[in-house]
Amino acid sequence: MLLIYSNAESWDSMSDQERLALSRGHRELVAALQASGELVHGAGLDDESLSTTVRVTADDEIEATDGPFIEAKEHLAGYYVVEVPDREAAVAIAARIPDAKRVAVEVRPVLRS
Repeated sequence: MLLIYSNAESWDSMSDQERLALSRGHRELVAALQASGELVHGAGLDDESLSTTVRVTADDEIEATDGPFIEAKEHLAGYYVVEVPDREAAVAIAARIPDAKRVAVEVRPVLRS
């Protein structure tokens, strides 16, 4: 799984043209990964202000707070699930994600049941 992290400063610092180029880059990457058969799934996530963080206390009480505020400056902005033979191939695809030039993209194996 390729996890794309972003932050408000990165997004706000982009011009409209840069944002359009970023979107175009994602469309091109999706087309290439579909053509190669490597794309399993991917999606961008809606505004982080619309999220809810859920924790369960030791007393089994549910605590739900607005926002993705899990002690981090960045938030998860989107992801791709790819089927590739090894970590190196996943890293190579992660480097092609347009956001990787501005923010972090994490490569993490998905557990198989």
